[in-house]
Amino acid sequence: MSTYLLVHGAWHSGRCWDRVVPLLAEAGHRVLAPSLTGYGDRAHLLGPEVGLDTHVEDIVGLILAEDLTEVVLVGHSYAGLVISSVAHRVPERIAHLVYVDAMVPRDGETAVDVMPVSRHLIDLARTSGDGWRVPPLPELPPPAGLFGVTDPDDIAWLRSMASDHPVRCLQQPVRLDNPAAHTIPQAHVHCVAGVPEGFTRRPVPAVQPNGDPAVVWELPTGHDCMVTMPAELTALLLRTAPPAV
Repeated sequence: MSTYLLVHGAWHSGRCWDRVVPLLAEAGHRVLAPSLTGYGDRAHLLGPEVGLDTHVEDIVGLILAEDLTEVVLVGHSYAGLVISSVAHRVPERIAHLVYVDAMVPRDGETAVDVMPVSRHLIDLARTSGDGWRVPPLPELPPPAGLFGVTDPDDIAWLRSMASDHPVRCLQQPVRLDNPAAHTIPQAHVHCVAGVPEGFTRRPVPAVQPNGDPAVVWELPTGHDCMVTMPAELTALLLRTAPPAV
């Protein structure tokens, strides 16, 4: 049995993994899909002080409190910043990193560095309210939809869990300064359909930090593949489970 720790992206909550969690559990694995501070059952904690560091502490704290080891740490979208930072905090507890259509930062970078279009979100926060939070993105015409989701029922479900995203999450840099984290294998899942105009993906280096060849899988769906292709995403995640001893 492996432990899968699934970390949601901006505007979402842990509920976005509801279609993946039972599939991983049916395969015999332990699965945790928490909501980060400011989202889901923790939405009441949203405030201007919530940032990337807050969310890194959320996940590190959970790993330590549950004494988790051999963790397959999965991050979607913005959470690529989170899992990268967590891996450098507790590398001895992480068996694999999986970036699901996610930001993949270098040391000292912010979300704006990884995805410059994030600058628009900061500007949006300054002009649409109190300046410290970004409202959920609007639905776009198909095939982009809402985070790549076009089914009306699924869109309504996503909206039911949506929270504003703190600007501080986009401004705080990652700290990736622990060489031990470089030994952790990585995999990348790219969603290649319905990509909105202006969003560009940073190329994955041909060689991982541990020296292995890059592992990149593609899914023919939009950004929220855990909603639109949960079985296919689960099949990819199961490839990363540590071998049984």
